[in-house]
Amino acid sequence: MSTESKNQRVEYVLFDMDGLLIDSERVYSEVTNSILARYGREMTWEIKAQLMGKPERVGAELMWSLLPGIENDLSIDDYLSERRRLQDLQWPLTKLLPGVYKLVKHLHAHNIPMAVATGSIRRNFELKTIDPRCDEDKLEIFKLFGDKVVCGDDSQTGRGPWTNERTVRGKPAPDIFLSAAEMIGRPVGREEGGLGEVTEQQKVERSRGLVFEDGIPGVQAALRAGMQGM
Repeated sequence: MSTESKNQRVEYVLFDMDGLLIDSERVYSEVTNSILARYGREMTWEIKAQLMGKPERVGAELMWSLLPGIENDLSIDDYLSERRRLQDLQWPLTKLLPGVYKLVKHLHAHNIPMAVATGSIRRNFELKTIDPRCDEDKLEIFKLFGDKVVCGDDSQTGRGPWTNERTVRGKPAPDIFLSAAEMIGRPVGREEGGLGEVTEQQKVERSRGLVFEDGIPGVQAALRAGMQGM
């Protein structure tokens, strides 16, 4: 958290999801590497760190650029199709990470506005959080967010506050956090800070938000949104 933000009052909280609220990052790694291993390739941590928080296809395209020659053995479309098939079996079985249940319940009990801002596509979010195979604790926690959720493909499918007016870019762009803040009624504006189109009041409003993130692109997105990051 920056020195400037330490004394700023927190009035709303935004959460990343994968690897932050639930243990789904291991599924991404295990499934992706089980597919790549068939072709003698591996998604290293250095590669994965660059993909975290990005929309599904954008992440796949970036990974392909970091694995020269893989396109000769496997197309992105075939990779995504196989990855979805294997991941779909695992998503409902993911668990809340330690401390999440207590933290979210505490914030909800004290009427702190909250939202989830995830790069996951909507269908995957639902498999991870509301599928009947999910455990009771996870179902209970995600019900507390209600419809205050922004997914990576929402603007393309006409969902969320930005809908078709403007595409929500993936992290490290600040869009997903600005969109999530707008969803819970915070007048944060839609422009990126530093571009000269953000009012002083919008800057103050942004600084009142606290973002919980586990990935480097997500932390960068929070900072670019002018919010506090943790």
